[in-house]
Amino acid sequence: MSHEILHPKHWKPARGYANGVAASGRMIFTGGIIGWNADQEFETDDFAGQVEQALRSIVEVLAEGGAKPEHLVRLTWYVTDKREYLASLKEIGVAYKALIGRCYPAMALVQVVALVEDRAKVEIEATAMVPEGE
Repeated sequence: MSHEILHPKHWKPARGYANGVAASGRMIFTGGIIGWNADQEFETDDFAGQVEQALRSIVEVLAEGGAKPEHLVRLTWYVTDKREYLASLKEIGVAYKALIGRCYPAMALVQVVALVEDRAKVEIEATAMVPEGE
């Protein structure tokens, strides 16, 4: 593992995310990635489908910098409807595990009024840390 999860022993366990992460190495940042494909076209208006595409795109951007999903140390999610996010958790979990695996970085989720692209339902920023020598 390229980083250390920071979780006070007396805290209730975090599920699906980390409260804190310590890491060192080469940092890689993505911009806000939305749920459209490489041609900047939406293939679905389904919330979980857009999350899956956004995560797939994040993995591709990380690979360009020599990073893998396990190097993720932070994800910030911007969603247009937290109820839609919560209703899609099972499908999101399946997509997340298929693309990211069991890496649970520090995460935040914020509901926003809108995203720049009208059809976008989610935008995710990622930070990865590639250990020295990888």
